[in-house]
Parts: sequence; C-alpha cells; structure tokens
Amino acid sequence: MAEYAVAHLAEVDEMSDGRCPFRPIRHNFGITSFGVNAWSGREAGDRIINEHDEAGENEELYVVQSGRAIFELDGERVDAPAGTFVFARPGVKRTAYAEEPETTILAVGGTPGQAYEPEGWEIWAPFNRLYLEGRYAEAADGAREVAEAHPEYAGLLYNLACCESLAGRTADAIEHLRLAIDKSERFRSFAADDSDFRSIREEPAFQAFVAG
Repeated sequence: MAEYAVAHLAEVDEMSDGRCPFRPIRHNFGITSFGVNAWSGREAGDRIINEHDEAGENEELYVVQSGRAIFELDGERVDAPAGTFVFARPGVKRTAYAEEPETTILAVGGTPGQAYEPEGWEIWAPFNRLYLEGRYAEAADGAREVAEAHPEYAGLLYNLACCESLAGRTADAIEHLRLAIDKSERFRSFAADDSDFRSIREEPAFQAFVAG
C-alpha cells in the first residue's frame, strides 16, 4: 500500500444528492481518521453548503480554496474570499453561497471527543434523491451494488436497509441492518425510532437488534 497519494481537485469525480455538488475527498483517498470534502458553486449565487447545524455532531472547518463565498452563520453574513478559514461548532446553523463563479470550499469535520467513524454518506449521496422521491426499490438496487463494493461503511448499509424495508424486501433489510449495527453500535438506537422500519418492526430479528 502506497504511503502517500496525490490528486488534483478536478481528478476527483463530482457527486450530488440533488442539492449541492461535491467531490468526495475523504473517500477518494481512503481517509479514515477525519472527514473532508470539497464543495463547489459554478455560478455566483449558487448555494455551496446546504443549510444545517450539526447539532450534537460535528464541528467543521471550512477553507475557501478558490473564488469568493458568503457564509451565513446563525443568521450573520460573513464575506469569505479565497484563503479564508471559517470554523463552526456543533449547533451553529450554517450555509454558504458562491459570490463569484467557480467558488470551491474545502470542509473538514469531526465529532468532538469521539474517534472518527466513516459512514460512507458520500457514496450514498447519489441515491438519496431516489429515496426522497419515494423510489425505494431503485435506490436499494443502486446502493446494494455500491455496498457490495464498499462493505466497510455502516451508514451506507443502514440507508440501504431503510430503502429495502420501504420497498418490502424484509429479509434484505434485516440482513443489511444487522451488518450496519455490527460495524457501528450507534445505528442500533437509530433503528429503534426510525419510521423507515415500520414494516419490519414486529419481525423477531429486528426486535432482537434493537434490544441488543
């Protein structure tokens, strides 16, 4: 295994969940100790960072790599030309827009006090639009193929299980949920309250997973 890797931003294939396009830097390099991705806006006015607050989860450092961005942090607007660092703690509502064409922001994040656990949300992203549109079987078909290539990602397996449950694929949903919980215990509590598993909630195997 090589001790280092080099890639230009343009060499990392862009992905999208239907909202803001991004380049999965962490996944591209196989980084397992921290999250890092690059988000771009093609035109001035494009939203680069989706509005979110990371409450109880990640603190994030944003670096404006090129162009110029406008951040909104708990309602306060911050001008951020290339070279600007913006740090946001969990709970701060944040979003960012391109102020100039071809603006790119690098985002680095992790949960304070916890070891980083890559969940594979980056490679789940292309299927999220299908999930949101209620096309669960299509999302499951695509995500299953990716999960077979990358079985290390608990979050990907969990989302696959959700789609399979919603698509009526009970046995597949239970098996992928089991694998997700085996890899990351926190998905046990997620499953307990997740309405996506309503159709399999009475299955003995599901109840055993939730009970631990």
